[in-house]
Amino acid sequence: MTIRISRIWVCAFVLAACVLVVVLLGYRGPRLPELGSSDVIVAFGDSLTEGVGADDSESYPAILAELIGRRVINAGVSGELSREGLERLPGVLAQYRPAIVIICFGGNDFLRGEPEDRVAGRVSRMVEVAQERGVGVALIGVPKPGLLLSAAVCYETVAKQHGVPCEGDALAEIMSSRPLKSDRVHPNAKGYRVLAEAVAEMLREAGAVE
Repeated sequence: MTIRISRIWVCAFVLAACVLVVVLLGYRGPRLPELGSSDVIVAFGDSLTEGVGADDSESYPAILAELIGRRVINAGVSGELSREGLERLPGVLAQYRPAIVIICFGGNDFLRGEPEDRVAGRVSRMVEVAQERGVGVALIGVPKPGLLLSAAVCYETVAKQHGVPCEGDALAEIMSSRPLKSDRVHPNAKGYRVLAEAVAEMLREAGAVE
């Protein structure tokens, strides 16, 4: 009797493990609309998007356009705070009518000591503004100042809340490497290429491009 019960438990465990593997293999993460050849992406952010520290042709939006073969509008404004970006976003979306917007905000807020939850609230609202207009959204996580850099937790939280993809590793990697930086808080041309490659991979994994 004991042997029979043990076998039942073993079979149940194996079955549960198989189901878990199937679920994990089938889960592809948050999805983005598949881009047609004429669809536009808007890269929306501050100096990290504008490309401070490199030439215009070396900014991450410019490199991203080359990597994925789509038009990418650089809508970065150096020095902008998340509250200012939130005010600017509706006009940018109306002007360019993108299929996808990539949001990268918070760096200037963190440098000014802005609380993370406040930044999260504004980024979350940016996502909502875009989604209300039928625009796909992706996020880039920005690290907070410190010795051991990693993207602020709020970006992944916002991404999960709204079901959007988030690239949370590249900027922390870049800001931790002197050869990839032009100054203390900005990438150089090599750094922006690393960021563009990471964003391109995020878009591929989300189904936006092949």
